[in-house]
Amino acid sequence: MKLTVLADNNTFIDQYYLGEPAVSYYIEIDDCRILFDTGYSDAFLRNAQRLGIDLGAITHLVLSHGHNDHTGGLHTLLDSFDLSHVTLIAHPGCFEPKKDGDLAIGSPLTENEIRSRFLYQPARTPMELSSHCQFLGEIPTLLPFEPRYAIGKAFRLGQWATDFLFDDSALVCKTENGLFVISGCSHSGICNITEYAMQLTGIHQLAGVIGGFHLFETGHRLAETIRYFSGCDLTALYPCHCVSLKAKCEMYKAALPIHEVGVGMTIN
Repeated sequence: MKLTVLADNNTFIDQYYLGEPAVSYYIEIDDCRILFDTGYSDAFLRNAQRLGIDLGAITHLVLSHGHNDHTGGLHTLLDSFDLSHVTLIAHPGCFEPKKDGDLAIGSPLTENEIRSRFLYQPARTPMELSSHCQFLGEIPTLLPFEPRYAIGKAFRLGQWATDFLFDDSALVCKTENGLFVISGCSHSGICNITEYAMQLTGIHQLAGVIGGFHLFETGHRLAETIRYFSGCDLTALYPCHCVSLKAKCEMYKAALPIHEVGVGMTIN
């Protein structure tokens, strides 16, 4: 498996790529070339071009959930390439309109537009992309310290309803060093996601976990997250995007194997 960060809040010193508060990763595994999320703008595409990555050659597009900091680059991607041969995998709730107050925060494309431009495979349950890579589908709540919480509203069944982000999902890749978990924002809980991945695969060694963990404040949830990962057979942890400096510092103080993340970083 090889993962390259195309969009993140951070860039590295003397690495002249574009950063934005968003997520996009390019993943190569088996015969798959996967784009995971499309960031908020065209920054991921411009970074890919500078990195020599041809996004017109991807085999899969996986969306972690429907928020616009993960789907906002869809228009740019489709303006640049014919992706009618590409399999798009997402939870079926990913393309529901979403709003927070009066602000639209959902995908710029509707489900019908997605169906007309990709080989769309909605997946509420786990789906294999290859023998070593799996989309997790809807994440169950397995750990009591990570209950679901709402952000804004989603339009479903003809009305606006409180959005508990059941469309939030992730990928798990099997490597020779254990599982590598790839998340977007982890609205369903990064520990729930990791635990579910281990239960599905039967593998409990973790080569790494990368993604936004949606942890901003110190407190019970962060303390329990640290306790959970401290009890795992974990090689590397890559908190990024929606993780505050305070939260990262607490993880570092707890001697978790924290690594800095920035655009252009490659993990093999």
